[in-house]
Amino acid sequence: MAISTTPSTTPARTGTVPTKTRKRDDTRLAILFILPALIGFLVFMVWPTLRGIYLSFTKFNLLTPPKFNGLDNYIRMIQDPVFWNALKVTIYYVIVNIGVQTIFALVIAVMMQRLTRKTWLRGIVLTPYLVSNVVAALAFLWILDYQLGIFNKFLSAIGLDKIPFLSDSNWVIPTIALINVWHYVGYTALLIFAGLQTIPETMYEAGRIDGAGEIRMFRSITIPLLRPIMALVLIITVVGSFQVFDTVAVTTKGGPVDSSRVLQYYIYDVAFGRFQFGYASAMSVGLLLILVIITFTQYRLTRAESSDLA
Repeated sequence: MAISTTPSTTPARTGTVPTKTRKRDDTRLAILFILPALIGFLVFMVWPTLRGIYLSFTKFNLLTPPKFNGLDNYIRMIQDPVFWNALKVTIYYVIVNIGVQTIFALVIAVMMQRLTRKTWLRGIVLTPYLVSNVVAALAFLWILDYQLGIFNKFLSAIGLDKIPFLSDSNWVIPTIALINVWHYVGYTALLIFAGLQTIPETMYEAGRIDGAGEIRMFRSITIPLLRPIMALVLIITVVGSFQVFDTVAVTTKGGPVDSSRVLQYYIYDVAFGRFQFGYASAMSVGLLLILVIITFTQYRLTRAESSDLA
């Protein structure tokens, strides 16, 4: 009997889904999951940014339609001494806040890594971050009040002079910075702690075999291998620090004598206090450009795209 050698058109396995169809279905499912976040990003981030850039070239006070005025707002910004003072105050705040917060966060993260990894301890470290900015600012406003604050009462009780934390131009920015350090240091420490988990334990074992102590291993192993995470943490904290607003608005409202008038508060005051939305938008665009330049510079200097782990 003759046997046909014609190849069969029937699939060897029934019920299988072609690869192209499966990839297309996965893409549709991924888009479906991403869509809500994408819509929120476009509505609450991209559109306000584009709208703000447009308004920065206009004169707008909510009562009349925006009127195009070219570069007038940017020229005014360059010639505005209050703007430059606000930028100087903001930079001072950022330096104090980032310096203290990074050191404390790094110490806390290393202690959690080297001494204990208990989950409840991480929860305690993160607790201040769960408090809203306004509540934290109000609490410290009462604690540090010159007349009735419990901290100044304590200083008086032990024979020391009271300190005008929020009413003296020399104390106000360091005080606001330390309030925000207390609020955010736990979150920053957990970011660094997550980075420490990526460092192989064999590195520390090799260091111990070579006779290195904890300080030497911290300097020669932890810091170099933690560089990409530290770069990310610094970028996040610097951008967040430049946008400080809540603490200033609750505690000092820019005083005394503009010594705590940070850039975000000045933008808010111009927009919602004086209804000069065009000029406020121009300053917001200026702040955006400053943050872009700082972020790019940090990214390049810290070599955040590379790791020393082989």
